[in-house]
Amino acid sequence: MGEFVITCCSTADMDRKFFEDRGIPFACFHCLMDGKEYQDDLGKSMAPEEFYRRVAAGAMPTTAQINVEEYEELFRPVLEEGKDVLHITLSSGISGSINSARLAKEQLEEEFPERKILVEDSLGASSGYGMLVMLADDMRKKGAGLEETAAWVREHRLNIHHWFFSTDLTSFIRGGRISKTAGLFGTALGICPLMNVDGEGKLVPREKYRGKKKVIQAMVEKMKQHARDGKNYNGRCMISHSACYEDARAVADLVEREFPMLAAPVEIHSIGMVIGSHTGPGTVALFFEGDKRK
Repeated sequence: MGEFVITCCSTADMDRKFFEDRGIPFACFHCLMDGKEYQDDLGKSMAPEEFYRRVAAGAMPTTAQINVEEYEELFRPVLEEGKDVLHITLSSGISGSINSARLAKEQLEEEFPERKILVEDSLGASSGYGMLVMLADDMRKKGAGLEETAAWVREHRLNIHHWFFSTDLTSFIRGGRISKTAGLFGTALGICPLMNVDGEGKLVPREKYRGKKKVIQAMVEKMKQHARDGKNYNGRCMISHSACYEDARAVADLVEREFPMLAAPVEIHSIGMVIGSHTGPGTVALFFEGDKRK
């Protein structure tokens, strides 16, 4: 059984220690703001607090995906070590970066015909994407081979639930995910939309709640409905947030109260620059394993 390395992208929104401890190389998306390009490099180029401060002050960041050459730079050192690659991408429902990864795969497999590169679509984003990468790496550590782990990713990626709410609709309006009229009306009334990532890996508004307390309760109710084994869920749970740690902590506290059998305390991560360019500040996302997303 040949050795292989799992790789991914910065939009998995995990902390740097996660990637270092597990030996998971990652490629960085890019963010252009105020005439300067930054790497979405887990807060190294710009701290999350500064990024969201600028967005709240009116900055309008745009994003650029990873190109073919950057994917080649990610894969090549692994291949030169005589190992295969399993690359898990950001959802194709959000980004076309998977196409660049596949082109890099084709070019490098001509150069390294004895090696394999498999590219799998996470159909997820932020720390939900990160959770899938983590679970795939757990499979690898237990001895699963390249093909077996890739098949597991394809079979289980829709079991990772992604639920989001936002208290600031500005970036969702600008990105067209919420109409300007609905967004302005919702902001005036204190409406917090509850969204999820669907079976095609796209972010979809689902329900509307008036007030933060109600949407937090509704989000945790979704976990009760969809988590594996309901309130007896004993898997992992992750949360990511954009400059609203107190809201994320409130969700985590409620989850830990309602699901006493969790495998570990809820992990809380920051949403990086690329995902955050589309959500803006004030977004909280909840991720867990459950039934298949439709």
